Amino acid sequence: MTSKFRYSVYALISFMLLGYTSFLQAQKKKVQAKETVSTTIIPDLTDEQLLDLVQKQTFRYFWDFGHPVSGLSRERSNIAYDYGDEVVTTGGSGFGVMAIIVAAERGWIPRDSALARLQKIVTFLSKADHYHGIFAHWLNGSTGKTIPFSRKDDGGDIVESSFLFQGLLCARQYFNKEAPEETRLRNTINWLWNEAEWDWYTQGGRNVLYWHWSPNNGWSMNFEIRGFNECLITYVLAASSQRYPVKPEVYHQGWANSWFFRNGRSFYGIELPLGFDYGGPLFFSHYSFLGLDPRGLKDKYADYWTQTTHHVQINREHCIRNPNKFKGYGADCWGLTASDTYNGYSAHSPDNDNGTISPTAALSSFPYSPKESMQALRHFYYKLGDKLWTQYGFVDAFNETQNWVAGSHLAIDQGPIIVMIENYRSGLLWKLFMSCPEIKNGLTRLGFESPALK
Repeated sequence: MTSKFRYSVYALISFMLLGYTSFLQAQKKKVQAKETVSTTIIPDLTDEQLLDLVQKQTFRYFWDFGHPVSGLSRERSNIAYDYGDEVVTTGGSGFGVMAIIVAAERGWIPRDSALARLQKIVTFLSKADHYHGIFAHWLNGSTGKTIPFSRKDDGGDIVESSFLFQGLLCARQYFNKEAPEETRLRNTINWLWNEAEWDWYTQGGRNVLYWHWSPNNGWSMNFEIRGFNECLITYVLAASSQRYPVKPEVYHQGWANSWFFRNGRSFYGIELPLGFDYGGPLFFSHYSFLGLDPRGLKDKYADYWTQTTHHVQINREHCIRNPNKFKGYGADCWGLTASDTYNGYSAHSPDNDNGTISPTAALSSFPYSPKESMQALRHFYYKLGDKLWTQYGFVDAFNETQNWVAGSHLAIDQGPIIVMIENYRSGLLWKLFMSCPEIKNGLTRLGFESPALK
């Protein structure tokens, strides 16, 4: 496999998943928050106080800046493309749902306020465009109509929808009281979940899932979902569906059958069981594992705690060794993942490194590297906070070599910070998601082992 081919695959994954092109750098207009909040750096915070502050302030992106009509999460904090501030993101909204759960649990917002926001979200989704129960990547937050992600990507996006359903199932488990409004929320979530036709996205019964389907363009995107990457949760949910499940063969012959699935080689002296050399961008170890608990999670292919922790160690070690001699890199400034960058958008990784650090990379890795992530957090806040710290937490990315700091926040980057810090602190979202009886059944069908299955 040539280096050129590897980079082309990374470019395709980055485009298909997130769809940003280089002209986004020119889009600098910020959408203002509903209210201002202090961005003054507070001295001498304990670790716990700093975690509280980062989670709570980052949550403002989803609460204060959520779309006023739908309650869903806006794609980004700056105007993107020609759609103004109406673009809401399906996957990022799933992360936002999980963030709302954290906020309710920690008392930042009343439980009934969280419930009301989530009911607004699911009521809107129940009337929004869908494609065999699967939502588009982008929706208009006022109308629920699909906003095309690209020319032919104007229908269902099963990966973004899986991130959404991951969050909705956690909400269903959290709001478990017999009170009428909580019952109503659970019933609406169950209706949305049970109407999702996961098996439709096998393109007529093939043993692999396909990312997209459109009534206008059919299967013309023809993007097979094969691992290892951020899409493990898609296969778990597809196998867990009660009404429209996929066969286990779809997982074993589709997901687990690619030239970039098994690895087994060592990078910087650290063995990597699965995936691209050097592990790829760190969101591979974040998005699926916001709800899916990797602790003790195993199948015949890997131990997923080893997979995720080793991925993070390789990514950090690359930044410490800094073979490209970028400014600022080191033990306290690390983390390569997909984010905005000085000339557009890129899925940063050790073998696609342009000097851009994304705070979400290290901060969403807290469960895997608590000491190292705290070291990075203190550096971002105390050493670089005058440039990076904002009303919505840290900016999306920065590049000290280019003397560049993003003027943006992205839902898909802000959400994992809140959720994964909470999983590190309390395991809340892991407990909720793994308590779903359908998920237990799906994991068992696929041959997984987990303490949650006992």
